[in-house]
Amino acid sequence: MRQVPNVTLNNGVKIGQLGYGVYKVPAADSFSLVTQALEAGYRSIDTAALYANEEGVGQAVRQATGDGGPLRREDIFVTTKVWNDSQGFDSTLAAFDESLHKLELDYVDLYLIHWPCPEQDLYIETYRALERLYHDGRVRAIGVSNFEPEHLRRLLDATDVVPAVNQVELHPWLQQSEVRAFGQEAGIRTEAWSPLARGQLLEDPVLARIAAALGRSVAQVVLRWHVQLGNIVIPKASSLARIRENRNIFDFMLDDGAMADIAALDRGHRAGSDPARVN
Repeated sequence: MRQVPNVTLNNGVKIGQLGYGVYKVPAADSFSLVTQALEAGYRSIDTAALYANEEGVGQAVRQATGDGGPLRREDIFVTTKVWNDSQGFDSTLAAFDESLHKLELDYVDLYLIHWPCPEQDLYIETYRALERLYHDGRVRAIGVSNFEPEHLRRLLDATDVVPAVNQVELHPWLQQSEVRAFGQEAGIRTEAWSPLARGQLLEDPVLARIAAALGRSVAQVVLRWHVQLGNIVIPKASSLARIRENRNIFDFMLDDGAMADIAALDRGHRAGSDPARVN
């Protein structure tokens, strides 16, 4: 299997373009599944305070990088996020301490604001806490999740550190062209959560036709589409077979015709929540 390529964030830090997401991975399964993902060649792991599985993620990372382990800590990129009820400067610093305690790691590679929560109107204050963590060297990069261009414009005007990443729902039925264009102009990398629309895409006839022609699964075609667009992508998987299948996307290409057919699938369909309505 080919190595997962890295992309470089705006501060020079590198992250694997394909990561392993653990949203809705039960706490009891997180250690074993993250361990399997690391063994399969993933080097980026995405968790969050909300997911209640930071302990298992940290345990897997520590085992892989401890005495006799096959990896070094700097080989693994760990992302976590501050949840909505912890927004605000002091609350965010406390939430980060709690996440780091659960992970039992010396630092986090990427720390994100999970949702802008516009009605709370705390994301500027929250981001300033992230800037403090960044300047103190406790995180290697900071960013946001589910931010729309209007939120990003305000954030950029009010703070100093340009977010390294904006993690958003993104898939062929919700291609987020405005968000991606804004990020590209501002130097913010776009990272796709729910890259398969929570499995809804797996029955799409256009994707099925492309997959059949290539002898690949629909999931592999969609993840390959993300990679060719330049997105960072973090699919969830609940079995070793699916972990390996999702990982095996770097030995084929989608041609211009397939990319155009997938581009035509955009319908503004969200499988998850609308950022304007999460508070």
